[in-house]
Amino acid sequence: MALEDAFADFTRRDWERESAAGTVRLAVVGIGGFARQRALPAIDVGAYCETTTLVTSSPDRATDVAETYDVDGVVDYDAFLAGDRADDYDAVYVATPNATHGRYAIAAADRGKHVICEKPLETTVDRAREIVDACADAGVTLMTAYRLQTEPTVRRTRELVRERAIGDVVQLHGCFSNPLLETAGPDSWRLDPALAGGGALVDLGIYPLNTIRFLLDREPTGVYATTHSSGGPFAAVDEHVAVQLEFGTDATASCTASFDAHANSQLELVGTDGKVHIESPFGGVVPQEMVVESGDVCMEYTGPSVDEVCEEFDYFGYCVLTGTDPEPDGADGVADLEAIEAAYESAETGRRVGLE
Repeated sequence: MALEDAFADFTRRDWERESAAGTVRLAVVGIGGFARQRALPAIDVGAYCETTTLVTSSPDRATDVAETYDVDGVVDYDAFLAGDRADDYDAVYVATPNATHGRYAIAAADRGKHVICEKPLETTVDRAREIVDACADAGVTLMTAYRLQTEPTVRRTRELVRERAIGDVVQLHGCFSNPLLETAGPDSWRLDPALAGGGALVDLGIYPLNTIRFLLDREPTGVYATTHSSGGPFAAVDEHVAVQLEFGTDATASCTASFDAHANSQLELVGTDGKVHIESPFGGVVPQEMVVESGDVCMEYTGPSVDEVCEEFDYFGYCVLTGTDPEPDGADGVADLEAIEAAYESAETGRRVGLE
C-alpha cells in the first residue's frame, strides 16, 4: 500500500457497506456523567439510533434529561427488570457500574433486545461469559462498546498493519492517564473494587489493551504487570499500572495507565520498516493526528476531529439494522478480561502469567 492511499478519504466508514433503513430504538440504562455528557448527545446526532427510554435510579430527577432528548419513557431499574415499557425499545445501552452490567444486559437479552454494553463487559471472565451466553441463546446482537474500533485513525492504522506498510510490527506502546479526582469524588464507584472490578487498568488501561489486540488481530500469549497505589482514595484499587504483553515471539506491547497523572493519551507502533504514532487516540473526540514513517518516507495527517462515541452508536445501529455481526462482540470483551485477570495475577505474584 502506498502511504498516499492510506490517507485518501481518511474518515470513510468502511464498515458501512450497504444502505440501512430505519433506526434502532434504545433504552439507555444508567444516565451518569458519561451517558449524559457523551452517549446521549452522540445518539441524538447519529443516523442509526434514537433514545426512546431512560433507565435511572431516580426518574423524578431525570426530567431535564428526558426533555432535552425528547424521551417520553423514564423508568427506574426495578421497573426495567420487570419489563416496563419493553415495547418502546429494540436494544439497550448498558452504562451502569461494571459489576451490574450482567444484571441489565441479561434481562434485556431475555426479552429479545439487542445489547451494547460499556467496557469492561463485566468484572470477571465468568460473569462476562454469562452475558455472551444469554445473548447467544436469545439470538440477539451483543456489542462491547469499544469505540476505538470504529474511529477512522485506528481503522486506517489497522489497514497499514495488514498491508505491512511498516513491515512486521514488533513493538507497540500505549498509554492513557487521567486525573480522576479532578472530575470525580473520592467516593466514586470507580474506586470501589466491588463495583469496578479494578482501578486504572480496568477503567483506562483497557483502551490501549483492546486497541492493540484489534490492530494486531492476535491474542497475547503472556502478561507481566505491576501496579502501585499511594493510598487514600486509591487504597483499594490500582492507581497506576504497567502491563507488558507478549504476542508469541514476534511482538511485545506495553500499556500504562494512571488515575493520578497529567492527562495523556498516546499510541505508537514500531515495525521492521517504519512506525506509526497516533496522538490522543483515547480521549473520545479524537483529533485525527497521526505520523507514519515507512522506509525513507514520512507522512503526517491532521484532519477534523471525529466523535468516536457517535461512530460507535452508528456502527451498532447499522449492525442491528443490517444483521451484521459487530467486530467488538462479546468474545472480544471476554478476551480483554482474560488479559486483565492475568495482569492482576502477575502484579500480585510478581511473575509472568501465560495466556496460551
